Amino acid sequence: MNKINTKNLAELSWSSPKGKFVGAGKQVSEALGRKPFSTDLKERHPFDVEICRIPSGKTPYPYHSHSVQWEFYHVISGKGIVRHKDGTTPIEAGDAFIFQPDEPHQLTNDGSEDLILYVVADNPIGESSYFHDSKKWLVRSPERSLIRSENLDYFDGEE
Repeated sequence: MNKINTKNLAELSWSSPKGKFVGAGKQVSEALGRKPFSTDLKERHPFDVEICRIPSGKTPYPYHSHSVQWEFYHVISGKGIVRHKDGTTPIEAGDAFIFQPDEPHQLTNDGSEDLILYVVADNPIGESSYFHDSKKWLVRSPERSLIRSENLDYFDGEE
């Protein structure tokens, strides 16, 4: 059995160049041995688990959808807003929700404390994402490239 304690995991933080997108996460699956770029399913793991922390007033990622990936969220603490195809929905501690492939989504912390969530995603090989606001694609095969007709930066057109 491979066991870790999430209290001991380093938190990785990120920010877009202009600071519009900010977040942090503990990569639980990678700490348990997941190799995210492997095409060997035993190394890749069938799902990925992250403990995501979104600071007050921030959004961690642009509005996007996945071509084949499912994402499950469980709010541990804090509150926020989820943007989705039908509008927005408030979320708070205890809420759980899921997005299936092709369902656009984006989380924002509109509370005064950190919004902390478990994020569980399956790991389909060949997953691509569409960014609805900037009209670009992230294509993995299994590498990661953002394209229109040329390679782009992840945050291009988002800030």
